[in-house]
Amino acid sequence: MYRLLFDLLFKRMDPEKAHHLAFGWIRAAARVPVLRTLVAAVLAPRHKALRTEALGLRMHGPFGLAAGFDKNASAVDGMAMLGFDHVEIGTVTAQSQPGNPRKRLFRLVADRALINRMGFNNDGSAAVAERLAARKAAFRTTVGVNIGKTKVVPEEEAVADYVTSTERLAAHADYLVVNVSSPNTPGLRDLQATEALRPLLTAVREAADRTVTSRRVPLLVKIAPDLADEDVDAVADLAVELGLDGIIATNTTIAREGLGLKTPARTVEAIGAGGLSGAPLKARSLEVIGRLYARVGDRITLVGVGGVETADDVWERILAGATLVQGYSAFIYEGPFWCRRIHRGLAERLAASPYATLADAVGAATRQKTA
Repeated sequence: MYRLLFDLLFKRMDPEKAHHLAFGWIRAAARVPVLRTLVAAVLAPRHKALRTEALGLRMHGPFGLAAGFDKNASAVDGMAMLGFDHVEIGTVTAQSQPGNPRKRLFRLVADRALINRMGFNNDGSAAVAERLAARKAAFRTTVGVNIGKTKVVPEEEAVADYVTSTERLAAHADYLVVNVSSPNTPGLRDLQATEALRPLLTAVREAADRTVTSRRVPLLVKIAPDLADEDVDAVADLAVELGLDGIIATNTTIAREGLGLKTPARTVEAIGAGGLSGAPLKARSLEVIGRLYARVGDRITLVGVGGVETADDVWERILAGATLVQGYSAFIYEGPFWCRRIHRGLAERLAASPYATLADAVGAATRQKTA
C-alpha cells in the first residue's frame, strides 16, 4: 500500500515538500491519544529479546532514527509511535538558520538513495531546548540531540558555538552528538582532524558536565564515511583517550564514484553537491563499523548508520560491532511499517543465532576475523 502511495503521490512531489507532508501527518496522529495508541500497537510491537542497554540507557531495542528527519524536536513522540527505539533530533545549531537555498533534497529512486544539501536548517538551540523542556512524553523513548556549527560562525569560533548549544540542550538530552561530518557546512569536516577535534570534544564534555550535575550526559561524535582508514583509527584512538561514550558511523558521503549507482551519471552530476545517503553507502558504513570495533572493542559504544534498509543490514552491523543502529533514507522508501519489519526480522535472526542476547552478538563477526 505504501509503495503504491509513494509511486502515485510522493514520488511526483518535490522531496522536501513530501517530507513536510508526511511529517505533518505523523505529528497530527501523535497528538490524538487514542489514535497514537492504536498506531503504536500496530507499528511498534515490542520484542523482549531485543531490549538493549547502551550508553547507560535502557531501550526497547537497538534501532533508532538518525538525525536529519526531526531537526527541531517537533515529532519525537510521532517517531516513537512508528517504532523507533531512539530518536536523534537535529542537527541543531546555536543560531537559527534557514539552511541552503532550495532545491536542496533529491531522490535517486533507482538507487534507493538521497542527496541533500540542506545546510543544517533548524530553529536554533534556544528554541529547540524550549521545545524539549515543554515536551510531555506520550511514549518512553531515548532522545539524542545532535549539535553542529552555525554556518556564519568562523572555524576559530566553532568551539564556543558548540559549547553554547551544549549549555542549552544537555539537560534535555539522553545523549549528545557532536556532528563534524556533514558536507553541507563549509569547513565543518575540517574539525574531524584530531588536532581540531580534541579541543572541541573536551570543551563540549566540560560544558555538559558543568551544565548537568545530576547525571553524566553521554557524548558521541559522528564521523564521515569519506575519512581515510588511518583517520578513522585516529578518531577511534582519540575517543578512547578522551573517555568519549561513543562514535556514530557514518554520515553521508560526498563520493559519487565507486558506489555502483544505477542513476545515470549525467543526472547525478546535474544534481550537484551534497551528501549522498541510502543503499549505496551500505558497504562503506559497515566497513567503518568493523574497523572501529577492531580498534576500540567494547570500550566505547558504536552506532551504525548508512545504507541500513533491512533486518539483515541491522544484524550485520551488530555483528560488526554496533550496539545501536540507525536509519533514515530507507524510511522514505519503506514507509510506516519499516520499523515493524526490522524488529520482527531482527528477533528472528537473534533466535536462529548462537547468541543468547543482542549484547552477545555485538562484534562477533569482527572478533572472528581478527582472532
